Amino acid sequence: MATYKRYRKEDSVSYSLGLTLTFELLKYKAEYVRKIYVHSAMKPGDTLDKLTVLCKDAGIDMVYTDKIFHVLSGKENCYVIGEFSKFAGNLCIEESHVVLVNPSNAGNMGTIMRSALGFGIRQIAIVRPAVDAFDPKTVRASMGAVFSIDFKYFDSFSDYMKQFEEGRELYPFMLDAKKRIYNICPQGVFSLIFGNEATGLPEQFADIGTSVVIPHSNKIDSLNLPIAASIAMYEATKGRV
Repeated sequence: MATYKRYRKEDSVSYSLGLTLTFELLKYKAEYVRKIYVHSAMKPGDTLDKLTVLCKDAGIDMVYTDKIFHVLSGKENCYVIGEFSKFAGNLCIEESHVVLVNPSNAGNMGTIMRSALGFGIRQIAIVRPAVDAFDPKTVRASMGAVFSIDFKYFDSFSDYMKQFEEGRELYPFMLDAKKRIYNICPQGVFSLIFGNEATGLPEQFADIGTSVVIPHSNKIDSLNLPIAASIAMYEATKGRV
């Protein structure tokens, strides 16, 4: 009898919780899919027929069981779960990046991934310590964008810079910055650099590239990280997307 456990960061597999995410998984990362689980409450019809055809064409087993849903999903309307092997990503020198330094919230990371995909930035560097990009919470928050972008972890920001500093416009986002966001206009390949949700970037980042601030009223102390990142990506890609 199969037993199912809650997701752990150390596991070699992760999960797409829900039909929409699982279709995104099958569309972009079918080669990594191990199994598709279907709940007994999943109604027959065109959607299930489509899922069945996709799995058959890709040689993926469909398992009809409710047990894994009790373990992994707290949502009553989750009727499909995709189990997939974790995959390695890589970044290109020729591409612009979002750089997340020590992000700590899975939902925030997933939201940033979705925004990045929407603004045509398909590569994300993640500096440890950092939240797990394969956490099902991250996958869910990304609405499947995690399957369409490339991301790579680095042990330090210095490790990232060793590979990608040359010829790149660097924009660390800080409250005490050199320029306001509407005064910058990236001309070439760039990196938008963001710090931890609670602490932001350390002071030494002010000496890296051109530090940038997003002005806001004094009614708040700072913008939410996904909102700030989305505003920055919009400004940086105006006329490009």
